[in-house]
Amino acid sequence: MTDPHPPIHQLPGLSTSHGQALAQLGLTTTTHLYHYGQTAAGRRHLAQKLQVPPRYVAKWVALADLARIPAVGCEFSGLLLHAGVLSVAQLAESNPQNLHGRVQRLHVKTLQRADLCPTPDQVSAWIQAARSLQAAASRHSQPDRRQQAP
Repeated sequence: MTDPHPPIHQLPGLSTSHGQALAQLGLTTTTHLYHYGQTAAGRRHLAQKLQVPPRYVAKWVALADLARIPAVGCEFSGLLLHAGVLSVAQLAESNPQNLHGRVQRLHVKTLQRADLCPTPDQVSAWIQAARSLQAAASRHSQPDRRQQAP
């Protein structure tokens, strides 16, 4: 199992200089980046501070979101993003067989090695973990509905 809060420099596609700039802003883990990038204002602020196109920041935040799932982490977040999965919420809604097929085609196309592709069981586990994460987030965002005694 991977670190639940991977260091920012492990994020795929993030240059060393951008990783250092994010760390100087206090964003040292993918979790920090994910939380900071939850709002459009936060993403705009990062793009301005780093002097990069907003689409770069959006991509990094999407990767950080997917990396929140320990079994995905930084190791597979890029693969999922390139397979068309842009968020934990989207992963939670994915069909395991369809997603595995997309991941496998992408893996074979880019690496030309099917043997290194995540297994159907791994993909199913990612989806289950995404669903659990979504359910936990939903429980935390629900107001307390218990009635107060008069």
